[in-house]
Amino acid sequence: MAFSEELWRSIEGIFTRILEHPFLKGLTDGTLDEEAFQFYVVQDALYLRDFARGLAILGAKAPEDNWLVMFCEHAKTAIVVERSLHESFFREWGITDEKVYSTPMAPTNLLYTNYLLRVAYERPFHEVIGAFLPCYWIYLEVGKNLELKGSPNPLYRRWIDTYSSAEYESVVRQVIEAANKIAETLTDAQREAMRRHFVMTSKMEWMFWDMGYRKEEWQV
Repeated sequence: MAFSEELWRSIEGIFTRILEHPFLKGLTDGTLDEEAFQFYVVQDALYLRDFARGLAILGAKAPEDNWLVMFCEHAKTAIVVERSLHESFFREWGITDEKVYSTPMAPTNLLYTNYLLRVAYERPFHEVIGAFLPCYWIYLEVGKNLELKGSPNPLYRRWIDTYSSAEYESVVRQVIEAANKIAETLTDAQREAMRRHFVMTSKMEWMFWDMGYRKEEWQV
């Protein structure tokens, strides 16, 4: 069994909770408050800046040159391609870049990005890829699940189409392959460390959608 299969089995309960979240259910039946979706998209744009920085560090730590190239390309994609998706929403809402990038990070967003960057800076490659993989993989599986249901809201459908696309799946499969390959070189203890980060950031993926649904604010 590939190690990635073990990783996924370790978060089956978390992923079920993700699919059951009213944020995602609201995307497919069209009942999600568009202000909540707007809040989420703004926070996701802020998230991607730090995610891209973390990917660049992940690439720098990669033991194989092709992984270095891959993660640096993904860092570029997160800024250029995914930002273009966000900006297409912002244009429709009449929100300027200045307003988006002057918005404070919500508490959950700050927690998640700080965790990713701390792991990226401090931990070895296998632990870093374990922490970053859920953001790739969970979005793919969410996109594929939501694609089967569709959405009456064209904005929500555009989001679903992005993460259910064959192009996005190809990117995710490359990262899963790298995770499997590095896992073959690890001790049981090292694989367990990789798994711990994978589970932790999978939980944070649920928290991120919950943050958007609640339009989470600082209480003090």
